[in-house]
Amino acid sequence: MVDFWQNIYFQFDPVAFDLAGIKVHWYGIMYAVALIVAILMAHYIVKKDKIAIKTDVLDNYIWWAEIGVILGARLGYIIFYDPHTSYYLTHPWQIFNPFMDGTFVGISGMSYHGALAGFIIATFLFCKKYKVSFWLIGDIAAIAVPLGYVFGRIGNFINQELVGRSTDVPWGIIVNGGLKHPSQLYEAVLEGLVVFVIIFLYRKYKRFDGELALLYIVLYSVMRIIAENYREPDRQLGFLLGTSWLTMGILISFSFILFSLVLYFYRLRNKQ
Repeated sequence: MVDFWQNIYFQFDPVAFDLAGIKVHWYGIMYAVALIVAILMAHYIVKKDKIAIKTDVLDNYIWWAEIGVILGARLGYIIFYDPHTSYYLTHPWQIFNPFMDGTFVGISGMSYHGALAGFIIATFLFCKKYKVSFWLIGDIAAIAVPLGYVFGRIGNFINQELVGRSTDVPWGIIVNGGLKHPSQLYEAVLEGLVVFVIIFLYRKYKRFDGELALLYIVLYSVMRIIAENYREPDRQLGFLLGTSWLTMGILISFSFILFSLVLYFYRLRNKQ
């Protein structure tokens, strides 16, 4: 059983099926599942907690949020992680080009923190246009997103990307001839499942609109920092500032924690 698990990447094809010459990866399927799960959870919470928001408004918002997530995730990766940032900024039409030399290769390179920033901007614009509470929408998303996120990280695992650091633990996965932490699954549990359970249980005790949203950002960032210690730093960046521990993920997560805590105590003080 241990041998099967360690060699699991040799047991299956990351491509689920071929559709008219276009390869559909399990990675893409898992991200679609993540979106569906998040949408269903949002509707469930609105109905269960009797939140004053109309179904058609919520459905409309989901499209805004998804567009913000996709744009933000891609742009965030290009700005913070891609070694060819200047090329993409001077050739913006290539940012979402899924073809290379006439061959469909998909779009690779997405940043969670960029997705979060895009999500926040899209939510702000939506709420301003439709006169909906920004903080209330944020609280709904804070419950729905982490559960969907579990499937996103499983997609990373299946796609054999964002691999972990070298290890000798029996549940390690063989990648490029070496045993690696299945860090994508650590992130699925920590950043997805654990964060979801905490926020789901805490939601009945929230003291102001926006508390769950800010709590989510803090919790995710803390879990991300923990998981980064088992995940290989981005190959093109390595460790930052000459350290043996600071990665771009940790640096951005710290920034999000500080920003969220400032907002949290500001809103808490105003509420009191």
